[in-house]
Amino acid sequence: MRHTHVRTWIEISEKYLHHNTGEFFSRIGRKAFMMAVVKSNAYGHGLVTVADALGWHPEFRRRGWFGVDSIVEALRLRKEGIKNPMLVLGFTLPERLADAARAGVIVTVSNRESLRALLRSFPRPAFHIKIDTGMHRQGFFTAEVPHVISFLKKHALVPDGMYTHFAMAKDRGYPAYTAMQFKDFMKAIVLFKNAGYSALVRHAAATGGALLFPETHLDMVRIGMGLYGYPPSVEAALNLNASEFGLSPISMKPVMTWKTVVGETHVIPVGSPVGYDLTERVRRRTNIAVLPIGYWHGFDRGLSGIGEVLIGGRRRKVLGRVSMDMIVVDGTDAPGARVGDVVVLIGRQGKGAVYADEMGGKIGTSCYEVLTRTNPLIQRALI
Repeated sequence: MRHTHVRTWIEISEKYLHHNTGEFFSRIGRKAFMMAVVKSNAYGHGLVTVADALGWHPEFRRRGWFGVDSIVEALRLRKEGIKNPMLVLGFTLPERLADAARAGVIVTVSNRESLRALLRSFPRPAFHIKIDTGMHRQGFFTAEVPHVISFLKKHALVPDGMYTHFAMAKDRGYPAYTAMQFKDFMKAIVLFKNAGYSALVRHAAATGGALLFPETHLDMVRIGMGLYGYPPSVEAALNLNASEFGLSPISMKPVMTWKTVVGETHVIPVGSPVGYDLTERVRRRTNIAVLPIGYWHGFDRGLSGIGEVLIGGRRRKVLGRVSMDMIVVDGTDAPGARVGDVVVLIGRQGKGAVYADEMGGKIGTSCYEVLTRTNPLIQRALI
């Protein structure tokens, strides 16, 4: 597929997004909710594009929530007519709490300051209490819960839910820390229940927990990376295929295909340097293909000299430095690269594939960073 009038674009497969959504619904049973985590521009896939597409999934319409990082993302979705329950996972400025309330957006309360800010907000939004069971990022420690409950009772505040976040649920091979966190969270749940808060939506598992620790599903699971077709870690992918854990395999299909075009080609003689700082010289007479994308667009500079793209379904090596707005690749081998050829930077083309987890592995990072760093100004198209 070629989009006219743009040099680079991202295609989002509605078919694969719905496939992944269905796979996770089949994992969590018939009663639990699924929160689609669409923070950070839906992990680079396009906030509104993904939310709109999920609105056409019949089970998601019935049991789907959205998780966002900020009130800004939440209000954008509300403006687009998205009506599903929505939780802001990150910090909300006190002056934006009323905006959340007016939009019917739930906020996270994770410290005493945010509790006091909530008390001063009119109107006051619904909220979930965050419990820190060992991630040591956001949340009240379980030992603080009696004080939290006392504050809630004193000021007639009633939370809608409570949640925690696991630090090591991406690897079933090391279950002890996740088990410890879950046990601690269950203690907090009991404290709230004994205080009369028995109708809370309780959630702990993200993609890793949903796949590897089914006992942690509770009332809702939060699916981020798995929704977009990638396991949350190499270990998780291995765990799912290891018979010793007794886990059911899952079929996840990468949703994003990032494309560009060949802008120009040149033949350069053997020994010619390519790009800034003369870091690489070609070892043969080479047909170089210049692509109009660079690290500004999200193609990491760490891929200089080692990254690969697809032209004509074949892998083509990046030559020299990745520039701000251009890269050069070896377009020599048949079929030779020509001006106007469609290039795949992430995804499949013919029999070839280059995925974000492979790219991340080459530069010492993860598919999370590779995907979320795709420039939000690049046009996303649902296919």
